[in-house]
Amino acid sequence: MSAQTVLDGEAAVRAAVGHDLGASAWFELTDDRLRHFAEATGDSTATYLAVSLSNMFLPQIVEVRGFAMGINYGTEAVRLGPRPQAGDRLRGRATLVAVRDVNGGLQTEIAITVESESGGRSCTIESLSRWLRAS
Repeated sequence: MSAQTVLDGEAAVRAAVGHDLGASAWFELTDDRLRHFAEATGDSTATYLAVSLSNMFLPQIVEVRGFAMGINYGTEAVRLGPRPQAGDRLRGRATLVAVRDVNGGLQTEIAITVESESGGRSCTIESLSRWLRAS
């Protein structure tokens, strides 16, 4: 699946501030997936499952082009909501919140909300990325 939104270059990234970038495909959370997550992370209550899914959802939502390199720079904040349960269908939705200049490129803040098909929010992540220009 290709990203719904493509931002090609600095001007496109700056112009997208404040805009909804779209949503990922729905992801069904099965008992097996919950069990595998708990085994892999030691998080038997799946408290951080929705946060980890944001890394799968974001590339489905947005692709940034025209830079030499993109770096996951971390997060500003994570707000947890109700834990997802087996049988839930989840997806990510993203909004470009801010762009600021950094040495050699740009830093973006993208708010990623992991939402349930039933209408609830499992979490919101303020994701930071750095986009570096070619030297």
